[in-house]
Amino acid sequence: MISKAGKALNGHLDHRSPLVFDTRELGRRPGAMKRLTRTVEAPGSPNLGIDGVIGVPEKAPVALDLRLESVMEGVLVTGTARATAKGECVRCLEPLAIEVEADFQEMFSYPDADDRNRSRTADPVDDAEDDEDRFFLEDDSFDLEPVLRDAVVLALPLQPVCKETCAGLCSECGIRLDENPDHHHDAVDIRWAALQGLAETVQDGEKDNMGGAEPGVDEKQEK
Repeated sequence: MISKAGKALNGHLDHRSPLVFDTRELGRRPGAMKRLTRTVEAPGSPNLGIDGVIGVPEKAPVALDLRLESVMEGVLVTGTARATAKGECVRCLEPLAIEVEADFQEMFSYPDADDRNRSRTADPVDDAEDDEDRFFLEDDSFDLEPVLRDAVVLALPLQPVCKETCAGLCSECGIRLDENPDHHHDAVDIRWAALQGLAETVQDGEKDNMGGAEPGVDEKQEK
């Protein structure tokens, strides 16, 4: 697994990506701020969502409202993403679509600022662990995709339903219960199942005896 820092410092951002943003206008002036509104296509591989459950389809529109704020350590990015997620109801398995709104906030640090702020006595191992949880700017630009992906996944329901009152499917035959509210199966109490089987055996034995002669008559004839 590549760390966030490794992706930012060694991956070389693709500036053609609509999710890569340039911060040079802020000029590294603490307090400088810029607002952006942009509609982008949802990335794929993997999609924005929970695999096999629900997610924003690849290339579906995602509306972004962003605020970029310059601070001493880097650029603080605060925003909201809005999109339509598609999946299937976990109760009745019918296709569904829901509107998802995901809020996020992330600090993208200046690589050189990171070196200045570290203590000379800091443990290198601790520094490496901290870097794995941080994002860095590259050429005064940042890639919003990993932040967006995490935010959308957290905003999605783990068990999506087409409606809160969905009755789901019949556990015995699979019919959709919302469309057949009176549907039911006659259930046999398991406590009486054994007695019912015994009763059927006795009835079968009685039927067999009715077709033959009486036991007393057979004995007399033999004598």
